[in-house]
Amino acid sequence: MRFRHPDGSTVHLAYCTNVHPAETLDGVLAQLRDHCEPVRRRLGRDRLGIGLWLARNAAHALVTDPSALRGLRTELDRRGLEVVTLNGFPYEGFGAEEVKYRVYKPDWADPERLAHTTDLARVLAGLLPDDVTEGSISTLPLAWRTAHDQKRAATALTALGTLAQRLDALAELTGRSIRVGLEPEPGCIVETTADAIAPLTGIGHDRIGICVDTCHLATSFEDPHTALNALAQAGVPVVKSQLSAALHAEHPHLPDVREALAAFDEPRFLHQTRTATAAGLRGTDDLGEALGGDALPDASPWRAHFHVPLHAAPAAPLTSTLPVLRSALTRLVGGPHPLTRHLEVETYTWQALPPELRPRARAQLADGIAAELTLARDLLTDLGLKELP
Repeated sequence: MRFRHPDGSTVHLAYCTNVHPAETLDGVLAQLRDHCEPVRRRLGRDRLGIGLWLARNAAHALVTDPSALRGLRTELDRRGLEVVTLNGFPYEGFGAEEVKYRVYKPDWADPERLAHTTDLARVLAGLLPDDVTEGSISTLPLAWRTAHDQKRAATALTALGTLAQRLDALAELTGRSIRVGLEPEPGCIVETTADAIAPLTGIGHDRIGICVDTCHLATSFEDPHTALNALAQAGVPVVKSQLSAALHAEHPHLPDVREALAAFDEPRFLHQTRTATAAGLRGTDDLGEALGGDALPDASPWRAHFHVPLHAAPAAPLTSTLPVLRSALTRLVGGPHPLTRHLEVETYTWQALPPELRPRARAQLADGIAAELTLARDLLTDLGLKELP
């Protein structure tokens, strides 16, 4: 979906396909047929943006076989779909029964991460629509905190510098400018937007910036306007933003609130949980750890890294951080010029919701994704953007 900003530029809205597990190119093609095109039809649009997640094997198949890449581009066109952004965070196995800490491997100190991201950039340059010259990729925020030391930190920053050089060369070769954004996430070396400023200004290249995920922003209790103003002042580009909402518990000391939170404690994904205290941010690596004892103070609200559907906040006594998303979007695209032109709805946890909230069929999932995109569209038009055909 495309929108015209009041300044005349085009803002793209997509939804991320990591909600549909696929590790191979054949699986990706099936996603387009079984999920993405039905969502587009529900929205009544001739064209729908999707943020592709390409696992290692799928990306490698596309970058080593030009005919396969042309075939994917043709299939996108045939189904009324377009790609301007990729999710390069998960490497493989995102559809596994247990993902948890595995999603942070390989990190930016491992050569596989640089190789994979380079492949993704080459693929994206070949998938961009004919009238679009800028693409974006979100990626791991350096590493999970426990796997990092000074040597690995230096290696990671060197790898990002090499990536920037490769992106420059790709632009010269193709005329397509691909940018990569570190995506701050609780528990990682770059947990907050503030954590991103030093390494990104150290790299000092406008093709390497930040991806602002509004669920992660909220989980870490960051104020969107303060965070985004600091990035702008530091000259750190917002390559893209993932529109998502975290789980919010206003009174975590109450038994009924604990019981409601426990329904979201599931074995597949990591749900880092945070609370803001007078002494600073406190947290646990997973929701179960927070619920299991005294690991987390409960005098103030808790937020958990659980991407809840944008249009359907959890039932009381829980809610979502949709107000944080609204505030972030106001700063991102509501001003005289957009801070980013790539927006991506990223609710990958539909099948991890409590059983009674999970979609039971493809049609229900498509309905839910279409409802999320409709909400995002309405937020954008309320900010003065005009939806384009």
